[in-house]
Amino acid sequence: MKKYFLTAIVCFVFLFLNAQRPLECTYTKADSVKVTQLLSSVPAALEGKEVGQLMIHFARKFLGTPYVAKTLEVNREERLIVNTRQLDCSTYLETVLALTLCAKDGRKTFADYQRMLARIRYLNDTISYPNRLHYFTWWMTFNTEKGLVRELQEPNPPFTGTQVIDVHYMSAHVEQYPMLVGRLDYQDEIARMEQNFNGRKYQYIPKSEINNTDLLRQTIHDGDIIGIVTNKDGLDIAHVGIAVWHTDGLHMLHASMLKKKVIEDTMLLRDYLLERKTHLGIRIARP
Repeated sequence: MKKYFLTAIVCFVFLFLNAQRPLECTYTKADSVKVTQLLSSVPAALEGKEVGQLMIHFARKFLGTPYVAKTLEVNREERLIVNTRQLDCSTYLETVLALTLCAKDGRKTFADYQRMLARIRYLNDTISYPNRLHYFTWWMTFNTEKGLVRELQEPNPPFTGTQVIDVHYMSAHVEQYPMLVGRLDYQDEIARMEQNFNGRKYQYIPKSEINNTDLLRQTIHDGDIIGIVTNKDGLDIAHVGIAVWHTDGLHMLHASMLKKKVIEDTMLLRDYLLERKTHLGIRIARP
C-alpha cells in the first residue's frame, strides 16, 4: 500500500510540474514581455465586466501593429508560435482571445498564455500541422466544443442565411502550404478533415441584414468574433475580426491586409462587405 501511495505522489508531482512547464515555442523576449505586461496591467474597472469588454481592451492594444501574412509558417516542423509584433487576421484574433481568456481567469504568466494560445489554435493537446485549426469553421466548431467560444446561430432574423460547407482549398492547392509539400500523410489528414465537415450547415447574417438596428445591437455584442462568409471556391471564411459598435453602426477591429496594419475600421462593416462581391455576410462567435 505504501509503495502504491508513493507512486501516486510521484505521478501527481510529475503531472503538476509538466502542466507548469512552458510549451516548446518560438517567440522573442519582446513577445513574452508584452504578453506579461498586458496581463499584469488590466484596469480594475474591467474586473467583473463582460468578456467582450476585455476583448475590446486587448484588441485596441495592438492598433498599428504591422500586418504580416504567414507568420505561422516559419518553421520546418510545427511549433507553437507567439508573435505579437506581426499579425494577420487570424493570429490577431487568437492573440486577443488568448489574452482575454487568461485575464478572465486571473492567469498572468507567459506560460499561462502559451497554453491558452495552443488550446485555441489546435484541435487537441498535440501541436502538429494537421491539428492546427486551419479553416475557420474548424476553429469556430472545436473552440465552441471546448467552451472557449460559443457560435451563435439565432435569432432568425437576422440569421437568415445558411452556409453549406464545401472546403477543399488546402488539398487542392498544396503548393501554397510549405509544410504540406511532400507530406502525403499530412495531405491525407487535411483532406479527411475537409470531407468530415463538408455538407455541414451553419447560419449566418447576410450583409443586407447588417444595419444599425436594435435587433442587431442585441444580437451582436462588442467583442464578438466575426467570420466573413465567402463564396470563393474551396473556402468558408475570407477574413476575421472583432465586433465593435460605434454610434453610426457596427464596425470591425481587424488586421487589414489593405492597410497593412491592425485597425479599428472607420468604415461601417456593412459598407466593407458591400464593396466585396465574394463576401456574403458574417458568422458570429462569442467568447
